[in-house]
Amino acid sequence: MKAKSFLAVVSLLAFAASTALAQQKAPQSQASPGLETVQQTNQRLRLLVGTPAPAPAEDYTLQPGDQIKVDVFDIPELSQQTRIDPSGYISMPLIPNQIRAAGLTPTALASSIAGLLSSRGLVSHPQVSVFVVSEEGAPITVIGAVERPMVYNAVRPTSLLQVLSAAGGLSDTAGYFVTITRTEKDGQKSSQKISLQRLIDQGDPKANVMLQGGDVVAVPKSGVVYIAGAVNRPGAFVIPNDVDQMTVLKALALAGGTATAAKLDDAIIIRKVAPGSKNQEISVNINKILNRKTADVRLAPNDILFIPTSTGKKVLARAIDSVLGMGSSITIMRSAGY
Repeated sequence: MKAKSFLAVVSLLAFAASTALAQQKAPQSQASPGLETVQQTNQRLRLLVGTPAPAPAEDYTLQPGDQIKVDVFDIPELSQQTRIDPSGYISMPLIPNQIRAAGLTPTALASSIAGLLSSRGLVSHPQVSVFVVSEEGAPITVIGAVERPMVYNAVRPTSLLQVLSAAGGLSDTAGYFVTITRTEKDGQKSSQKISLQRLIDQGDPKANVMLQGGDVVAVPKSGVVYIAGAVNRPGAFVIPNDVDQMTVLKALALAGGTATAAKLDDAIIIRKVAPGSKNQEISVNINKILNRKTADVRLAPNDILFIPTSTGKKVLARAIDSVLGMGSSITIMRSAGY
């Protein structure tokens, strides 16, 4: 019994050491394009955002709650500082009806007020200016697999990239899509699905949609599979997306293929069934898959695919789950441009 425990500990240490060594060599071993850490993804996200210039005042769209100053040149009696009411209107001296302000730019509102003053015979050639004193932010909620879920207070037109950057970027287990849910004027909810590859990897401006107050930006969490043993790049990998299923062959491609000493007819998948239950062990003959004698095997989130060498399969396979349970700092890799 003591001999078995000793072998398990030795194998556990061997696996942890080999994983750490692979991570230290990551910049050289990951010569093939398409894999990166979430930190690298977030760095590219921040580069795409850059330092956004404040929107020019004439481009800002007024909204309820904004405090504005209306200046009618040389007529102080008509000049005032006021706040746009919740319904989007303001009131002006000598003008009986309320004036629509929300949804207009300051320049457009100034033209509207000038037209009213002129048409009512109050001022012959009115020169009206509108200035924004303070802006009422529009809340945009960011949830899911981001570093800092938050409510983003947008005081001017804001893009999806800006909001994701403000939330600290993606977390390790972020999926490959983001969903934007919006409540329309009629009260109906609409949703839009944006590919993060189009947004970040390809820098597609059409994917960098402009958000509105009340929008909910959700980044779904994706599953992770672990690949260990006789592969060129052992580690943890985010399942590419929620459409394509991760399979054994796809997992091996992410892991850079198998090492020379790999025993392909004796691979094993360790699958967590339920807390407190014994893990399921699934034997996989990769040679048969490669020769099309059997179908490729799908992997589930948190599966461990272990490719053995000629010795030590059983002891090491049982030790892998212990490594993950210890909360080891295995770097999670994700596909770029998948």
